Amino acid sequence: MPKTKKDSLDIKRHSVSHLLALAVKKLYPQVKLGIGPTIENGFYYDFLNLPIKESDLKKIENEVKNLAKSEIKFEKIEVSVDEAKQIFQDEPFKLELINELTKENQKISIYESGSFKDLCVGPHIQSTKELNPEGIKLLELAGAYWKGKETNPMLSRIYGTYFNKEKNLEKYLKNLEEIKSRNHKVLGQQLDLYGIYPKTIGSGLVLWQPNGSIVRQEIENFWKKIHRENGYELVFTPHIGRLDLWQKSGHFDHYREMMYAPIKMPDETYLLKPMNCPFHVQIYASAQRSYKDLPIKLAELGTVYRYEKKGVLLGLLRVRGFTQDDAHIFCSFDQLEEQILEVYNLALKMLKVFGFKKFEVELALKDLENKKGYIGSEEAWQKAETALRNVLAKKKIKFKVGLGEAKFYGPSIDIKLLDNLGRSWQGPTIQVDFNFPEKFDLYFISKDGQKERPVMIHRTVLGAMERFMANLVEQYAGAFPVWLSPIQIAIIPVTEKFSKLAQKLDDEFKDFRVKIFDSNNTVGKRIAESEKQKIPYVIVVGEKEKSILISKTAKLSVRIREKGIQKLGLKKFKENLIKNIETKSLTL
Repeated sequence: MPKTKKDSLDIKRHSVSHLLALAVKKLYPQVKLGIGPTIENGFYYDFLNLPIKESDLKKIENEVKNLAKSEIKFEKIEVSVDEAKQIFQDEPFKLELINELTKENQKISIYESGSFKDLCVGPHIQSTKELNPEGIKLLELAGAYWKGKETNPMLSRIYGTYFNKEKNLEKYLKNLEEIKSRNHKVLGQQLDLYGIYPKTIGSGLVLWQPNGSIVRQEIENFWKKIHRENGYELVFTPHIGRLDLWQKSGHFDHYREMMYAPIKMPDETYLLKPMNCPFHVQIYASAQRSYKDLPIKLAELGTVYRYEKKGVLLGLLRVRGFTQDDAHIFCSFDQLEEQILEVYNLALKMLKVFGFKKFEVELALKDLENKKGYIGSEEAWQKAETALRNVLAKKKIKFKVGLGEAKFYGPSIDIKLLDNLGRSWQGPTIQVDFNFPEKFDLYFISKDGQKERPVMIHRTVLGAMERFMANLVEQYAGAFPVWLSPIQIAIIPVTEKFSKLAQKLDDEFKDFRVKIFDSNNTVGKRIAESEKQKIPYVIVVGEKEKSILISKTAKLSVRIREKGIQKLGLKKFKENLIKNIETKSLTL
């Protein structure tokens, strides 16, 4: 099969990662090599004992470009295990990989690039003559644990990219700058949305500030309303449960590395919950169910706790305590496909309200080689997969298959959101589970009076509130639609003389979220501060606005975010604002 342009570019990027390692070794001979794979839109290479800071990347980049300008060939050689160990005798990480990945009498693949040798299966370009040196760019310096494990050494990771054409590189770099301007960690601090305090509260644990709490509350209120309208019953469950509950569900065996240590009490042992499903199972099992009751839909904004390693924690995107937009549907087998479709449509409807209109779909299946990673019979898995495939076929939905991406209890349809910059985020998931009903002996009474097993659907339509907030912040670059904005109107009195007028105007807008900016700063600085907080509407009140409360014809000068100043009557402005909020408009 011929290589695609993407494959070809990936090969060139992999080759540039080898040039990066060669350049670093040349400049800093004492470093030890980790690995240097390609990633989406680029590559990285890990090094131990690399004594540099971010400003040194330009020097290394120039050296990489110089190497690309010289004619260096990439040649594959195969050696024995002993020969490979001899070649990499001073590279502990390479030796570790050789010991792990090889069998007796197996040949080891190595690529030579001039004087540089690297453990690699390839493929690579034939020569640096195939590269455009000006298409090479080193992007950032970061830290990473060897193999992602906290107990392993911390390495220095250099990220880079390569494009054949300089204009494509410039476009990509411009996009990166836009991404930086939307970074939810930066904007979260600027807008005072949340805080994470590792030294006092703990890593990966989020404190929602008042502004962020307002946004979250608006999301949750909308979520509850939509779920009630769609036949869901809202429930609440505790944050801990008995250890034997998690042993019975299978979480303790299949999810233990993500769970916190057991809480041992004198008479019982508990665990912080990593998921809500066993509690919802118990609620279903608490009463005898009839086929007439089905489907039963239990929904919860349930806070769960998972021990993510420090190296992967990332703002709101990867945390250790988060609130899951969670629900479980218990239905008959005959209702299964209809319920899957309903969830899919509900997810798309909700995402559209928040401005997410583009997405990718993945069918997450189990890894057939991993016999111990899943529970249940092959027949149960096949029935679940068939139901999911049937729904995708009926809706004519394009999807890709993610082997090994299924949860331990069942396959799923996963929807990956695409934001305004084309980046992909994990969003809704619809998981079909025949195994929990079997494990917990769930049943309903069928039409003929017999006990029958229900099918269980695990689903989220927004995901974790924390991750969804991060997505929203970056989607809107912090400029929320009016209905979500923590402050909807800023009122700025020109001088202290107009503070009472500002207060009276505040009373007029009592049904909205208003803040009066009445500090001693100049009007210009206060307007700049309101713009920094990305407030949708700013009203400056002075001599001209004195008549606004007594004259029906008087108009306010309203600064509308990104639209400039408009003259609006008080009544008309309030009517427009109410309509904007009620329709959850994405524009002002």
